[in-house]
Amino acid sequence: MAGLGRSDPPRANGAGVQGSERSVVAIGVFDGVHLGHQRVIERAVAAARERGARCVAVTFEPHPDDVVVPGSRTPRLTTPRRRAELLTALGVDEVCVLDFTLELSRTSAGDFAESVLADRLRAATVVVGEDFTFGHRAAGDTDALRALGDKHDFTVETVPLLAAVSSGGIRERLAAGDVEGAGAALGRPHRVEGVVVRGYQRGRQLGFPTANVETPPNTAIPADGVYAGWLECVPVANLPVVYAGERWPAAISVGTNPTFEGVPRTVEAYALDRDDLELYGVHVAVEFAARLRGNTRFDSIEALIEQINDDVAETRRLTS
Repeated sequence: MAGLGRSDPPRANGAGVQGSERSVVAIGVFDGVHLGHQRVIERAVAAARERGARCVAVTFEPHPDDVVVPGSRTPRLTTPRRRAELLTALGVDEVCVLDFTLELSRTSAGDFAESVLADRLRAATVVVGEDFTFGHRAAGDTDALRALGDKHDFTVETVPLLAAVSSGGIRERLAAGDVEGAGAALGRPHRVEGVVVRGYQRGRQLGFPTANVETPPNTAIPADGVYAGWLECVPVANLPVVYAGERWPAAISVGTNPTFEGVPRTVEAYALDRDDLELYGVHVAVEFAARLRGNTRFDSIEALIEQINDDVAETRRLTS
């Protein structure tokens, strides 16, 4: 059986809740920590406070679909670190990450309830979404969980789904460039994170220096196009810390820069009115507020610069 860990680092092994202390446990993948997830977490936190217990969120890494569906590469809405931050901000006392392996995927519903929920986490209450399934081949549902709770001395609460809010639906919106719709379902702007690396420096040559963000594999990046949003420096262990926590309105380009042929797909952000930033090697977050336009091949550099000026003006309007 895979180990349990706390949120920092997100995949560290641990022992779960200690001693005789009981916990209220929320279970889910929680990728994105969208509005539906937030309802589950908020109910778990409230139940924990009512009992005077700790609230523990159990999540999984990697995404279960990437393990049980051969060849699957699920675009991720949040990194494990960001997911833990969001869950903690909602009031969770501890984030436990289950290493989702083939072995774990083959664990029966009964064994999962006994070894993880009862023994390791000493659950007094388990809170899940009403469509929750668990165990080998997703054989366990909420009725099965309640029956296992009777056996192992924990109660089960289910939280109704929010119509039209799901991680899969948010991924579809992003793939279509609908960052506003994705943000509405998330309850905040969608963001991607990564380290700033050296690019072709064409933005600097044009008068709009950009941060070229190297995102982790399988990041849910919006469709190619130009967006308004923000650029933020995010302190991360073992990386340079500059401008910590600073956040600037930004014009964002996603794609291959069709005016310049042969460029790999990139995420680049120009912090408005800042040509003095030195961000190479710094971990940043790019947040998407609105889509401005699709990518276009321009016949001249002058026409491109004119359009970028228009994009910057629209970004300023939308983010002010």
